[in-house]
Amino acid sequence: MQINVEKIIRSGVTTAIQAVADVNRYLMKDGAENPYLVQLHEPMRDELTLAELQVTGDIPTELDGRYLRNGPNPASPPKAAAYHWFLGEAMLHGVRLRAGKAEWYRNRWIRGRDVSRALGERSAPGPRHEFDVVNTNVVAHAGKTWALVEAGAYPVRIGPQLETIAHDPFGGTLRSGFSAHPHLDPDTGEMHAIAYQGTKPDVLRHVVVGKDGDVRREEPIGVKGGPMVHDCMITRSYVVIFDLPVTFSLKRLIAGYRFPYAWNAKHEARVGLMPREGKAADIIWCRVDPCYVFHICNGFETRDGQVIVDVCAHDKMFAESTQGPDSARVPLERWTIDPARRAVTREVLDAAPQEFPRPNETLLGKPYRYAYTMALAPRRAFIEAAPHLYKHDLETRTRQVHDFGAHKVPGEFVFVPRPYARAEDDGWLMGFVVDSARGKTDLEILDAARFESAPQATISIPHRIPAGFHGNWIPA
Repeated sequence: MQINVEKIIRSGVTTAIQAVADVNRYLMKDGAENPYLVQLHEPMRDELTLAELQVTGDIPTELDGRYLRNGPNPASPPKAAAYHWFLGEAMLHGVRLRAGKAEWYRNRWIRGRDVSRALGERSAPGPRHEFDVVNTNVVAHAGKTWALVEAGAYPVRIGPQLETIAHDPFGGTLRSGFSAHPHLDPDTGEMHAIAYQGTKPDVLRHVVVGKDGDVRREEPIGVKGGPMVHDCMITRSYVVIFDLPVTFSLKRLIAGYRFPYAWNAKHEARVGLMPREGKAADIIWCRVDPCYVFHICNGFETRDGQVIVDVCAHDKMFAESTQGPDSARVPLERWTIDPARRAVTREVLDAAPQEFPRPNETLLGKPYRYAYTMALAPRRAFIEAAPHLYKHDLETRTRQVHDFGAHKVPGEFVFVPRPYARAEDDGWLMGFVVDSARGKTDLEILDAARFESAPQATISIPHRIPAGFHGNWIPA
């Protein structure tokens, strides 16, 4: 009954509720410091272009392209009490590599309406949907670069110098919002995503973007309670859907918090196996013990019909905090999904707190051996520092550690395969590492096969890049 009431309220008096929320936000006392606006998260205030970058070691000559990373960076000082890390205006950071050299570093706000207003510019072109802060991921597809977010906004097309070209629903072929985490099928060249939006809490959508950049499928999936579905996975036969107990919270919205999602113990936790071209009625829903998953490393099917997914599983999420992640435990787990029994078995692969899992994505949806993750501080994850990356060998069940040293804070690292690679870990890992003591940042390039060795190359950036979300290598 509560869900039906909330649905009626949202559809009938949205303007009135938003007005109440705005008043409550205005009345919030703003004395406390928000941890997602200071220290590692303190926003940058300027857009820079740096052409003279110090390099230690040797940048692989095979790397021709840009490393780009997206993340929140408020363009105007926000009200600290109401600010949530997931909602800051988007800023891209990028380094251009070519012929063994680092040609430039740039940072640019992605032009949403508020950013354009703060910078005194005309609004960026293109249609909007729900909102236009696109701050979570940046990917290449169909010869274009796309900045992405979930919950209702359209993608944004990004130019070669990190400029905002347009808010763009894939050339008008996308009917609603998109996802922060599409997954590229290495065999078909198509992107698969599970999308949701807060104003339509009873439906998800399986979206497939063809290799030509046009959306060819938007299949609705009925749900209850408005679940926040951050990521998904694909296997040979299925799209794997995570319907977990973080749901839309009308209470938090009315109270004035801009991020209206919270832990909901009454929401049944389940995982769905949807045939790639199937309908909602074809989904095999399987119960799982309550937890929350932001990110899935990879998934595949076994010969006996089981589906394996490797995830970073938070014990809870947004149960207390109104500003950012607040889980107490987040191990790396392997989930074995049995479609015949409609059951999920959870196995802890590594109990250490960790996030942002990435595989060699040429093996996405297929059996694989190596997973790379970012270590988290055991307390106050994403606020305090942990200077490690992990390389998991899922065959031997062993772990290697790359320690960047004291005061170093790595973000997510992406695996870039070497051309004509002969082994799964034949390639490089790259990502930003902040030196909190010096207030500087390095783009580190590791040889993935020599994971614990010193970086192959370090590109120094003479300022601190704020903690952010997802980055990718965009080849030229």
